[in-house]
Amino acid sequence: MDISGESSAGMASSPCANSNFDSGLEIKTRSVEQTLIPLVSQITTLINHKDKPKKSERTLTAIHRVGQAVSVAVGRFVAVGEAIATENQELKDEMGQACFEARRAGDAIAQLTDVGSPLSCQSDGRVTVFSDRTGMVKAARLLLSSVTKVLVLADRIVIKQIITSRNKVLVTLDHLERVSTFQEFVQIFSQFGNEMVEFAHLTGDRQNDLKDEKKKARMAAARAVLEKCTMMLLTASKTCLRHPDCESARINKDAVFHRMRCALEQVIEIVTEARSCGENRVLPASIYNGIKDFKSSVECLRESLYSLSPQSVGSQLEALVERTEDFTDSAYTSHEQRQAILGLCQLARQDTQQLVHAWVEAQSAHAKEATEDMEVAILKTCQSVSDLRRELHKVAVGRASELLKVHGEQLPLRALKAAGAEGNLEAVAEYSRKLTEQKEQLVETCRLLCHVSGTEPLEITCIHAEETFHVIGPQIISAAQTLALHPSSKIAKENLEVFCEAWESQLCDMALLLREINDVFEGKRGDKRPYLSLPRPGKHSANLKTAKAVKLDAEEQTSMAKLGLELRLLSSDMDTEVEKWEEPEHDIVRQSQSLASMAYNMYLFTRGEGLLKTTLDLFHQAEVCLSISAGLQLCSSLRTFSAQLVDEERSEVMTEMEKLLALCQQLQMGAKTPVQGKTATFQKVPTLRLCVSFCVFVFIFICVYSY
Repeated sequence: MDISGESSAGMASSPCANSNFDSGLEIKTRSVEQTLIPLVSQITTLINHKDKPKKSERTLTAIHRVGQAVSVAVGRFVAVGEAIATENQELKDEMGQACFEARRAGDAIAQLTDVGSPLSCQSDGRVTVFSDRTGMVKAARLLLSSVTKVLVLADRIVIKQIITSRNKVLVTLDHLERVSTFQEFVQIFSQFGNEMVEFAHLTGDRQNDLKDEKKKARMAAARAVLEKCTMMLLTASKTCLRHPDCESARINKDAVFHRMRCALEQVIEIVTEARSCGENRVLPASIYNGIKDFKSSVECLRESLYSLSPQSVGSQLEALVERTEDFTDSAYTSHEQRQAILGLCQLARQDTQQLVHAWVEAQSAHAKEATEDMEVAILKTCQSVSDLRRELHKVAVGRASELLKVHGEQLPLRALKAAGAEGNLEAVAEYSRKLTEQKEQLVETCRLLCHVSGTEPLEITCIHAEETFHVIGPQIISAAQTLALHPSSKIAKENLEVFCEAWESQLCDMALLLREINDVFEGKRGDKRPYLSLPRPGKHSANLKTAKAVKLDAEEQTSMAKLGLELRLLSSDMDTEVEKWEEPEHDIVRQSQSLASMAYNMYLFTRGEGLLKTTLDLFHQAEVCLSISAGLQLCSSLRTFSAQLVDEERSEVMTEMEKLLALCQQLQMGAKTPVQGKTATFQKVPTLRLCVSFCVFVFIFICVYSY
């Protein structure tokens, strides 16, 4: 869009093309940008009208209509801004001033576009867009600047909400770390779970809204840590409470709390643009970027022979070759691969030397442009470094693929679980060494993938994968040591299982990362692989129509992940309460565990993991596990149980039981509702989640009441 006129030489073409305004504001989120686009379009229409001597009635009517539409929209917008200012006193002055300027600019545009008829606007001498084009441009500039300021100020409220939410999480996290009784932990963790869900909602929305892809990738990495660590924190804390004198359990727990605090801090650094250690931490120099910069320098010689010195180009190549030592010095690089890389580095040196020779000759001859010899040398040099990049990519991706294939069997993890359950400390130590070796291989492979990733967001994801393997490896070992010391402890066994699941999950994430790196290398950067939910006919789908594959965009994937996290936390609360029952085979306990298991499966589905592979699988499990028969069985158990309670308690339990039965009926109807198309399918998932979530809540209420 070009917002320009005869007197608007200095005006930005659009707020979306150039985010810096007279007010010094910068647009950092897509929501602000998208809000401004319609306004820019309307103002462009007003300013760029054709300046014909005669204006038709139709033209005047159109200009008047657009001007009035802008004025009305600004009025509504300002009203919202003023309401925000009233609710947030710290922004009242700034927001009030911005709203005042926006209203003034909107009124000015309304007056300038009040053109009436062709005769009246010529005869009455009124100032209009035709007679005062400069005034229209000034009003447009003021309007865009003030509206943008209002939007950016409103965005501060979102940042404030995230910071407030983080602070609440940190306070509760401190309380959790200091609890000394199991009952106190259960109460505080329930509060912590609710606060983490709120934080996940706020940060998920913010992640989708960010324009900067690097910040998006960093936010995704931090949120992934928080999601996985929430479950680790639950089991690690419970293990530490159950075995307070166990040093390995304490080490395991402390590591989880430390990692969660670091991730929370990273989120705040991103949203507030703090530069304490986030933005100042420069990404490691990757070979991909080194090759790209080197080729750019070489190709620039076609435009100017004198902008660079031959020494600088030679130094640039040597710095690039030095980075390949991460490949050639690795113990896991084969002799053939090492020789191929060294050979290509030497070829790149020779071609660069030939280029420098031709370049010096051209300068000596005072040539104004690249000679034929230089052109040939430039092509050969660019080709040799491209061949080097291709070889490095093949080595890194090949090693990663091989590691994923070998480690997919999870032999060290299985052996560690078995050794821990047997109380065999020697075997745990032996398999811990094997896991440590596996960890070092994966960490180094992530480092090599970072070199060839191709984009900065993928580099950040590689670094996150490297850090995750580096941290989780020792945590698995400490959890296995705890289990070996207490082989009969169910909670220690569950704790080890959770950490092993996190390791396996990271391997799955690494496989996806590998595919994305390959896509970039093959030029498929724009073809983002969507999250696929594939409803298809099957043995459990007699009541569902055949549906096409459903692709969920980034926002819908995030929404699914949020719902999954809520279910996971609820199922964790359920497990915690069930543990307190003295009769593990009681009907209510058994049915509660069944529901918690179902909620966990739904959580895994939102992560693309677990037994549920399609939305049809999800709907079928919801229908079966909370069918009318299951609901009636549970209600029968609850009636029997309520007979043991006093009148007031019995009344409370019976009330919740009625809610449960109604929700089971609602869930069955929802699960059987035919779905056709993406929207219906996507909307059905949260509908089922609401029913299941509340059923879990009812279970927890009953468990707490009976304890």
